Amino acid sequence: MSDLKELVEEVEAFRSYMRAERGMADNTVVSYSHDLDRFCTWFALGIMRDFRKPTLGQLAEYLEFLRSEQLAPASVARHLVSLKMLYRFLKLEERADPMAVELLASPGLWERIPTILSTANVEALLYAPLPADRFYLRDRALLETLYATGCRASEVVDLKVGDLYLDAKFCKAFGKGSKQRLVPLGSKAISALRAYLGEGRPALTSAAPSEFVFLSRGAKRLDREALWMIVKKYVKRAGLPKKTSPHTLRHSFATHLLSGGADLRAVQEMLGHASIGTTQIYTHVDRKRLKEMHRKFHPRA
Repeated sequence: MSDLKELVEEVEAFRSYMRAERGMADNTVVSYSHDLDRFCTWFALGIMRDFRKPTLGQLAEYLEFLRSEQLAPASVARHLVSLKMLYRFLKLEERADPMAVELLASPGLWERIPTILSTANVEALLYAPLPADRFYLRDRALLETLYATGCRASEVVDLKVGDLYLDAKFCKAFGKGSKQRLVPLGSKAISALRAYLGEGRPALTSAAPSEFVFLSRGAKRLDREALWMIVKKYVKRAGLPKKTSPHTLRHSFATHLLSGGADLRAVQEMLGHASIGTTQIYTHVDRKRLKEMHRKFHPRA
């Protein structure tokens, strides 16, 4: 946690620099500060080990985190501008790798193709929770729900018991602006949810009732950071790439559906994308995979 403490201290020093040396308006300083507080929250998750020497992959992970928070594209862009300003300050003070500023300006950060898991790796992750684990039923249901629905992390932690229609095999998801959509649930997810709701969840609600599906100790609603850490725990256990995140399951959900012949408009609806252009990135991912398969196996590729 010493690195986190140092990062917080650097952010505070940057605030002082903006006010005292740059003479920035209070509203600007507050805006940058809020953005950098979110960066500190993400850094505390442990994905980036040394904030002084970020890698493009780690910055892309942060970008995925911002997107999982359901921030508007303009807000995501502003967060990255705030981060770039911090690293310019650290570069000026010779307290961070100068390359960090260039990485934040790299088109590769924005054009990065979503990371997806193979179906075999998804299976390995879904079966990583073991009966001996304290929250086995909850964690198994959580992972199954993430992959079965393609929902954002924030949408999954906001699921309420009343949003589940297991007999009808679907759930309600509420995206940005409380926009509602119906998302199908597969048999494996339904089975895992039934086991959790019947056996695991009652033990968590013994302290107090709750309307939310996924709970932590004391019947508290699981938050996004806790979900992130749960996924990372099982990613490590399953031996999957460290960059695998909750959003990776969303990417994998969409890509596997399209690879299997699903209609692009249907996938758009399930993901809750306002524009089909956002969904089309997954067709590019699949085309890339097909080209790699062709190069690998075609005798005249």
